[in-house]
Amino acid sequence: MPVRVEHPVIRIQKRAAERLRAGHPWVYRSDLIPKDAATPRAGLVTVADERGRPLATALSSSSSQIALRVIGGPDFRQELPAWIAERIAHAAGFRKRWVQESDGYRVVFSEADGLPGLIIDRYGDVFTLQVTTQAMDRDDLRQAAVAALQAEFGAKIHAVERGEARIRELEQLEPMEFRQLAGEKASTVFKMNGLRFRYDAKAGQKSGAFLDQRENYAAAARYARGEALDVFCYQGGFALHLARACSRVTGADASRPALEVAESNAQLNADQFAIPEIEWIEANAFDLLKDYAAAKTMYDTIVLDPPAFAKTKRAAESAGRGYKELNLRALKMLRPGGVLVTCSCSHHVTEADFTAMLAAASVDAKRTLRILEKRTQSKDHPIVPSIPETAYLKCFIVEAE
Repeated sequence: MPVRVEHPVIRIQKRAAERLRAGHPWVYRSDLIPKDAATPRAGLVTVADERGRPLATALSSSSSQIALRVIGGPDFRQELPAWIAERIAHAAGFRKRWVQESDGYRVVFSEADGLPGLIIDRYGDVFTLQVTTQAMDRDDLRQAAVAALQAEFGAKIHAVERGEARIRELEQLEPMEFRQLAGEKASTVFKMNGLRFRYDAKAGQKSGAFLDQRENYAAAARYARGEALDVFCYQGGFALHLARACSRVTGADASRPALEVAESNAQLNADQFAIPEIEWIEANAFDLLKDYAAAKTMYDTIVLDPPAFAKTKRAAESAGRGYKELNLRALKMLRPGGVLVTCSCSHHVTEADFTAMLAAASVDAKRTLRILEKRTQSKDHPIVPSIPETAYLKCFIVEAE
């Protein structure tokens, strides 16, 4: 029989216990009893209520404000490498059921897949891992993750790890930007909705392309027509999809390197699709829209896909003003019957907030809007109802009279 391993017991306040019982996996440092209780660095602990009754098993952090992250019940006794392998197999099976026409998608979405602190993205035969917690920052767990990916996708895959400096600093982890974990490739070409895109793990934002918009790219193309403008176009995700439906497309972004990749992506698809030449413009989005609106430059389709304006709850109000300015200017540039695809990836800006912002912008622009679709992130970024933080992306497709 396996030896029963006892973990340190950490008690939590009643409100936190109720949150755990409702399915939320986080315990904040302010929820601990006592509030200044020390939590092991990257340890396994038993979480108990204020009376000492066991509730769950969690991974701990000695530095994060999220002190504990639940991974199972109080009787959890698996070795972590075996647990990771099991969870990755489960997550990969979910994607194989629901992702079509793409070999670029998120394989593991942290807490949404029961693997707190681990994100894995697939780009063809290159897999990118990102570790965001102390507990996951172990070589044996990396090896277990890679082995699980090889079991699911083949022994010849390439795996890399990318680090985000701010997250690693908050978790008191050693700085790390890139490392090769398996194979030798760090760049490749992957397919998304039938289009081809370049990916380089040593460049770009976060873990790479914006895979969470994959289904929204295809939805936007179903409504797009005429002359189109893609603002914050990054490496051309929306623009290339629009180009299959529009007569003329302009993509704008403040990043010259991103635009160079976007142009390369357009060339990559030129021999497969009869797409119009796309104009790529390096510009600040707010300045560009202000100038275009003043010049009465008009479009039939406009996409707004800005970065997260509100990374904290405190920033939500100012973020709302930024979203309103963008949408107001865009509405002034839409021809009657034009389509606006407008997005927010700020979790702290709720759907209700975003709807209210759009309503206010339409009133100021003197335009009547009709919502054609309300959308969220693609299915490979699953939303767990008991974990509100897993729902963050809003994508509204509207028609403007």
